Amino acid sequence: MQAWLEITLRTLAAVVSLYFLTKLLGKRQVSELSVFEYITGITIGSLAAYIGLDQDAQWYLGILSIAVWVAVSYAIEWLQIKSKKSRDFLDGTSQVLIRDGQLMEDNLKKEKITADELMQGLRSKDVFRLADVEFALIEPSGEINVQLKKEHQPLTASDLGLVMQRERTPQIIIMDGNIMDKQLRVEGLDERWLKQELDKLDVKVEDVFLAQVDSNRQLYVDLYDDQKSLNHQKQPTPNVLLQLKQIEATLKKAAEGSQDEKSIRIEKLVGRFREELEQLLEDPLPRLKQ
Repeated sequence: MQAWLEITLRTLAAVVSLYFLTKLLGKRQVSELSVFEYITGITIGSLAAYIGLDQDAQWYLGILSIAVWVAVSYAIEWLQIKSKKSRDFLDGTSQVLIRDGQLMEDNLKKEKITADELMQGLRSKDVFRLADVEFALIEPSGEINVQLKKEHQPLTASDLGLVMQRERTPQIIIMDGNIMDKQLRVEGLDERWLKQELDKLDVKVEDVFLAQVDSNRQLYVDLYDDQKSLNHQKQPTPNVLLQLKQIEATLKKAAEGSQDEKSIRIEKLVGRFREELEQLLEDPLPRLKQ
């Protein structure tokens, strides 16, 4: 057998073997791999190269070696799923770096983390002041997670006492110029509705690269031709009332214990404006006639 043909067949055998064997190991991002999994990946890659290029070696022995590595890795993963002690031993545990706003220097030394690396990890979470941090820990994957102090956490709808409408996951209903019937049915829609919406935009299905619809039936369309403008594509409207309530709550928090007349007046104005907007949303026609 000619060398080029032998190498081609060996490489194909290695690729097919790797594909089916690695399917057993599941999906992991590189940042989520443990040390053993990282070493396993490197070793399996080296064995695949050995199968493909070493003409003097017997190819099936390389595949056997890959299969043994995969079997051991699979057994270790199964053991980790069944036993927390095994997980802690093999992957390690989370380590607290900041507790109650205080740095844990001993834990930083134990994890071999410098002050620069700690600050880099905090900045990756959009935290630039140590004084804002209530709690921080490093995960076994090396990622640093942060909890801010209560006064530095962003306002949420629950903080404002708002009951928000539940939203379903937006669905892709056109991809590469083809209608996705299953996703349309999930939203309770059909092709007739879709074509009516596309007619309003003066586009055809085959012109659409990607189209997505949300739970409010707002349609987003991206065309193959980026130079072509859509007639009147709907854009999601911002919730002005929610934004006003967030501003009002922020001003109230800032004005607590303060005698600044200007801040109090601004807070009252925002409150009045918010009340007017609530009334307008409840019954818009009479007020628009005034």
